[in-house]
Amino acid sequence: MILPDAMQRGGGAGTRKGFTLVELMAAMSVTSLIVVVMVSVSGVALDTWSRSRSEVRASQQAKAMTEAMSRDLDALVMRDGNAFQWLFAEAKVPDEGPNGASLSPNAARLIFFSAAMDRYDGKPGVPGARKEGNISTIAYELQYRDPTVGGRDGDLASFVLNRKIVNPDDTFKDLLGRTDLPEAFQGHAGRMGDLQNFVCENVYQFTVTFHVDVVDRAKKKRTLQIPVQVGRSGGPASVPEFGVFGNRLEAGISSRGDVSAEAFAAGTLSGVSISMTILTDFGIEQMRRRGFLSVDERISFVQKNSYQYSKFIAVSRG
Repeated sequence: MILPDAMQRGGGAGTRKGFTLVELMAAMSVTSLIVVVMVSVSGVALDTWSRSRSEVRASQQAKAMTEAMSRDLDALVMRDGNAFQWLFAEAKVPDEGPNGASLSPNAARLIFFSAAMDRYDGKPGVPGARKEGNISTIAYELQYRDPTVGGRDGDLASFVLNRKIVNPDDTFKDLLGRTDLPEAFQGHAGRMGDLQNFVCENVYQFTVTFHVDVVDRAKKKRTLQIPVQVGRSGGPASVPEFGVFGNRLEAGISSRGDVSAEAFAAGTLSGVSISMTILTDFGIEQMRRRGFLSVDERISFVQKNSYQYSKFIAVSRG
């Protein structure tokens, strides 16, 4: 049987042709473009998720700090008509941080009296507990420590805010009725860094601003803000120490504008503002591993890898 010439040459409906080189290159280009777009979208999504996670964690740290301080300052105890010291704050000398860097531009230290609800480990009415009233001593301090094992050299070393409570019996025995509260507190300060005093970590800076009601030279009542801070964020309005006594305020202020030193000393503490910078986990990890060529470089890095939080707490004497 003789086949038609067309079928002998392999033509007809059953013939299968492959892709040409041009078609393959075009398909590969489209596929590569799709992969690049998907990778870019995934990268943006992961970066957004990472930033959101960092912000949530920083917010949790700030919440732990502000809630603890708010409870203590809401129950602040001060008594008029005496020369005793009831509150002390200072911009303490910066401690060592990662790679020998200073702890932070601001590292306020606070000591004050409060009717804290967690006195005696939250069991003030347990049988056998000493009953010396309900006034405890509260101290806050920022340190560079490993919150799990202590010390500065641990793998998890961070800027840690510690809170120490001295129960009413020891407060009554050692601290109440003193004219120099920080000196009296020295006997309890050595255990400030104990693990049970941990509040939160990654607190790069901690600044306290006191709001003081005073009467100026025109006999008008006004409020001064007295920040306790040091370093680059300090200014002419800053003071290194602030103290509340039963008969005066002390901050080393000779005068401020139309408010005399005498008017300030006779003023009334009306509120406290807490300001803090919380580093992200990435930020603190990088600070452990790298050094900075200048202070400005470190400040720029902190600004890019941190979040700012603040809160005002009204206080009253009584």
